[in-house]
Amino acid sequence: MYYGAATTEAPAFTDRTVLVVGGGNSAGQAAMYLARYAKDVQIVVRRESLRGTMSQYLIEQIEKTPNIRLRPLTDLARVEGSDHVERVVLTLTDGATHVEEVDAVFVFIGARPRSDWLPAGVLRDAKGFVVTGRDLPPDARYARIWKERREPLALETSAPGVFAAGDIRAGAMNRVASAAGEGSMVVRFVHEYLALT
Repeated sequence: MYYGAATTEAPAFTDRTVLVVGGGNSAGQAAMYLARYAKDVQIVVRRESLRGTMSQYLIEQIEKTPNIRLRPLTDLARVEGSDHVERVVLTLTDGATHVEEVDAVFVFIGARPRSDWLPAGVLRDAKGFVVTGRDLPPDARYARIWKERREPLALETSAPGVFAAGDIRAGAMNRVASAAGEGSMVVRFVHEYLALT
């Protein structure tokens, strides 16, 4: 099972069957890429269609790709196999259940940040992503929390000296390379912060 690794893993699934879970642009792009290699790409979505969650140009490309099949009104209930993915159990909204033989599952159902462990003084957006740097001052809560005489450093949270990098950060690119880059940037900002104190 993979979370978002379609472009790097696709060649390994040449002439195989793969399942893409999700109806957003990332899922659509992954399905298109996987379709270059896999014999059968199935997109599983809970909704009736991809409209409203995916760009029209991508929907049109998917509709024209013969080895991509949309599975609407469907949930991935279970993944089964001994030491690798062998099959999935799909549940339709009408209650029917289907068992499908597949070689891989790629999950693109969005991300939910695990930020609830942070103290209340670390501002988060409505979805729970941590607000940092230049995005802090426009937030109405910022003036009540930020007591420093300086503006927050890039990637600094509303708690002075606490930084956020990667997918937990509001506005992040949600890519491994950018998360690693932000992580290395934070080292420099920590040194800057320590020089200020």
